[in-house]
Amino acid sequence: MAEKKKKNINNKRKKKKKSRKVLRIFLFSFLFLILSAFVVGGGYVYAIIKNAPELNVNNVLSLSQQSRIYDNKEQLMDNVQTDVQRIVVSSDDIPQSLKDAFVSIEDERFYEHKGIDAQRILGAIYIDAKNILTGKKGLHGASTLTQQLLKNTILTNDITSQRKITEMYLALKLEGLLTKQQILEAYLNTIPLGGQVYGVEAASLKYFGQSVKDKKLTIVQCAYLAGMNQAPSYYDAFSPQNQKNPTSYRNRTKTVLSKMLERQTITQAQYDQAIKDVDAGNFGFQQKTSVTEKMNFEWFSRPVIQQVKNDLMQKYKYSEAEASKMLTNGGLKIYTTMDRDLQQATQQILDDSNNFNLSNNKNEYYESGSYKWPKLQASATIMDYKTGQVKAMVGGRGNQPPMSINRAYSTSGLRSVGSATKPLTVYGPAIDMKLMTPASPEEDTPLPEEISKKYPRDDKGQLWNPKNEDGTYKGTISLRDALKYSRNPVAVKIEDAIGTNVGLSYGEKFGLKYNKASKSSIATLALGQFNNDPKDRDGGNSYIMAAAYGTFGNSGVYTEPILYTTVKDATGKVILDKTPETKKILSPQSAYVMYDLLKGPVSWSSAPAKFGDIPVAGKTGTTTDNKDLWFSGLTPYLSGAVWVGYDQPTTLKGFSGSAVSPIWGKIMAVAHQGLQTKEIEMPSGIVKASVCIDSGKSPTDLCNKDPRGNRVVQDIFIDGTQPTALCDVHVTAKINKANGKLATDNTPANLIEERVFVKNSTQAGIGLPTEQDDTKPTLPVIDNNTTGNNTNTNNNGGATNGNTEVTNGSNNTNSNSNNNSNSNNNSTNNNPWTPAGNANNGNH
Repeated sequence: MAEKKKKNINNKRKKKKKSRKVLRIFLFSFLFLILSAFVVGGGYVYAIIKNAPELNVNNVLSLSQQSRIYDNKEQLMDNVQTDVQRIVVSSDDIPQSLKDAFVSIEDERFYEHKGIDAQRILGAIYIDAKNILTGKKGLHGASTLTQQLLKNTILTNDITSQRKITEMYLALKLEGLLTKQQILEAYLNTIPLGGQVYGVEAASLKYFGQSVKDKKLTIVQCAYLAGMNQAPSYYDAFSPQNQKNPTSYRNRTKTVLSKMLERQTITQAQYDQAIKDVDAGNFGFQQKTSVTEKMNFEWFSRPVIQQVKNDLMQKYKYSEAEASKMLTNGGLKIYTTMDRDLQQATQQILDDSNNFNLSNNKNEYYESGSYKWPKLQASATIMDYKTGQVKAMVGGRGNQPPMSINRAYSTSGLRSVGSATKPLTVYGPAIDMKLMTPASPEEDTPLPEEISKKYPRDDKGQLWNPKNEDGTYKGTISLRDALKYSRNPVAVKIEDAIGTNVGLSYGEKFGLKYNKASKSSIATLALGQFNNDPKDRDGGNSYIMAAAYGTFGNSGVYTEPILYTTVKDATGKVILDKTPETKKILSPQSAYVMYDLLKGPVSWSSAPAKFGDIPVAGKTGTTTDNKDLWFSGLTPYLSGAVWVGYDQPTTLKGFSGSAVSPIWGKIMAVAHQGLQTKEIEMPSGIVKASVCIDSGKSPTDLCNKDPRGNRVVQDIFIDGTQPTALCDVHVTAKINKANGKLATDNTPANLIEERVFVKNSTQAGIGLPTEQDDTKPTLPVIDNNTTGNNTNTNNNGGATNGNTEVTNGSNNTNSNSNNNSNSNNNSTNNNPWTPAGNANNGNH
């Protein structure tokens, strides 16, 4: 028994030893893991700290300053708003109760810690661990106001350990460089407080309709604003769910009040009264649709902001959020290219309904709140095509709400450009490739079947055969006149000849946008009828078209349009210096030829675009069913484009030449005030030569004897493309003037007339006849009582024995003469049929 007991005791001892050994191994292993984690974690933290960005106090402080936009004379235009509403106020203007409310609920030991709150961090870890074990959702934050300031300014909102460690490290550094009052001021000016509202001033205006500077916010209102920071959207009193059930934001406000009482920043009596006001719903809300009205120069300033944002992202590799913060809070000074006087004048001209020569109802309006704007819309852009600086840009008519569609700049405002594409994708390429000259003859006739068959049939299943706007055809016409009169079949034939892929290449270089359907459409590339799917917009806007047409005045060099020149940070350091990108599209010679050709439309249908003595060149554009009307053009100084139409495409009752050209002219007249008349200098490599406008070749003597008058003109050519061959379409022929047919041997001499004709012309009275005269000869009556011999002589111009004389303009004459003579001096010829030009030789 004793042995058994002893054995049990020994077994127990062995088990204890074994248990202790296992426990020691576990403890050592656990300690090793902790040490390893500490070492690894320490190394990780060290690596993050080592790579943390350099803390620049100016960046933090400047990011509580509003950025500003200036015009080209460095006069203030606008405060940067982007899609954020924020108004900076100084610490002295912020009520103490509001400061206390934020500190109480967000960082109760703010005035004691050095940037991070160790007690709060440990508490957050405990609560988070407890939540994980119990399956509760959500993590407990432990950020101090200092950390939140860094997140709201120079850091991102990324939820990563790396960002959090960096934030804590920088918070410790920032606390050593700024006072608590500076940190709190910057924080209260950058904190997000619902939707697009940032900072306590913008929030106070939005929710209570008053400035914090008035020092009239109640304790309840201060507590409400401070409580929003946890979840601005959730606690937004104006949200539909909170309008129905305000419990969430009321309870949150009570929590803040309790914290304020706990910190003794309010008395018990103040607390009790505030709780009663919360329960009664006495918050004093005054809903505002917008804290800040739209920008002074809405159409110009917002695109400026977008360009600056893109350039910040590209140059400094900022994320979109970081670039937005720089713009919103960075105290930047942005110097734009806008000419204030021209911008305002352009807006006034577009707003005036009397400037629109259309029979559409111009008195139909949209209304939204205090905003009212016409349904008939327009846009315009004016730029210096050498520097790229946009002088004026207006994206719509009337008093429109902030951030309305900018029809001058936005891709959502792209529209078909109609015939305004022809210089860019048809004539410009043809001239630049030296395939054609201004004098090249083209046929303004229906498309031949071999061309029509290449392309999709029309909506009726017929071969595609575009017509001219006036429904007529001009026959043979020079390229210069084809552009001047905007003949559609000619443009299609040229585009087909040069290749649609070539037209597309040039169009893209000029900045036009093509979706998949438009890239393969000759109607798009030759006539500017873009697909323009609402889900995939393509075409052009006035910003694109102004830059494109400027190329013709800039020696064929396309200059990127720019809206700003310089951006400085809050310290005055230049952080962006805008230099426009350029690219050569056309040779200087072809650009000049196109500039000269574009004077044609202005001398005809677009004459109202002229103003004063300044030379003007340009082209109208009209889309299918007159839904978009354009004029794009240039002077020796500036280029510009104007569009008129409806946001919901509607047929316009009028024409581009009479409706849009005058508007363009009025805007340009303002833009050129005080400028001297001058001309674009013709580059070397351009020659002038006489040319026959019917053949496109060197003229002969016959070219100025055309029935229509002199057909010889002077034109310009890229050296080497001027005509060398002589005109071969003007010829002479003898006809029967009674019936217009080619004379024959049987044609009476008194009816024969030599005229100048044009070969292959179908125009009546102009084209060389193809039919021969079918006049029957009249037989002579013989008098049997008369004796003697008859004399009949035919010398050059009598009956031609069936040989027709045709002389071309080469000054070589083919002639046929037949001299037959029978004479009898004793007789007189009494034949009553004596053709004119025949000689009657005899004695009388």
